[in-house]
Amino acid sequence: MLIHWLSVINSLVLIFLLLGFIGVILTRVLKNDIARYNSLEAKAEMDVEEYGWKIIHADVFRFPPYKNLLCAILVPLFLVWSIQNSTAWIYHSTQALPATTVVLLLLVWICCGYPLTLMGGILGKNCAGPFEAPCRAKLIARGVPPVPWYHSLPIHCFVGGFLPFSAISVELYYIFSTVWGREQYTLYGILLVVAMILFSVTASIAVVLTYFQLSSEDYHWWWKAICTGGSTGAFVFFYAAFFYFFRSNMGGTLQAVEFFGYSILTAYVFFLSLGTVSFFAAYRFVRYLYSTIKTD
Repeated sequence: MLIHWLSVINSLVLIFLLLGFIGVILTRVLKNDIARYNSLEAKAEMDVEEYGWKIIHADVFRFPPYKNLLCAILVPLFLVWSIQNSTAWIYHSTQALPATTVVLLLLVWICCGYPLTLMGGILGKNCAGPFEAPCRAKLIARGVPPVPWYHSLPIHCFVGGFLPFSAISVELYYIFSTVWGREQYTLYGILLVVAMILFSVTASIAVVLTYFQLSSEDYHWWWKAICTGGSTGAFVFFYAAFFYFFRSNMGGTLQAVEFFGYSILTAYVFFLSLGTVSFFAAYRFVRYLYSTIKTD
């Protein structure tokens, strides 16, 4: 019990530091930048002195490539489950679903899931309003200058994935021990607190990294926001592999396929959920940032 609370306290300290850093950015750095950009006295000098995130105001809301994929990221999760179930059939495991159950689930999806998805798409297309950005995008895209190595996508993904993972690593061990071992997990209140901390840390890091990216005059923030937040899923999968080889007694083909199959699905769920949190946090921040300045 003490270990759980120490983990929660450590995560709370982390999020308070991040929130304090964001507060400094919003209240001091951005305040000075916005005041300078909106100053009428300096308006004549703007064309010469403009730099940083302000100079890309005509490109920051340019839609990213593969925007349809951005809205609906699909991977063959059904294929992963099929491999798991087929392996369980071969080994005559009780984990395998009978063929009749598989057919029944497919019929439920075809008769209920697909029509509801189609209906939701039609309603969304007809009811959604046009996208209104604070700044209009120019017809010709602006070139992106070379960015420092510490603003590259791998570094952002490492930072954006490691810090949220460090906030849940302790609870993740006990959850894995419960699912794949003989432990019992009953601290659901602490689990809820850790989940809230996870989402808060992910959103905070997304705002900070997006600000640094825009300050480097790189307006390709859409996909990077998803990847930086969703990269926690990669850390979860690596931890699952560590747990399998060094913290469990599992072995054999059946257990390996079951474990790593479900671990891939779990990591993908983390990628989707935290990538969504990271994207919307960055999106709200970018809209707020560029709605506070005057543009032509």
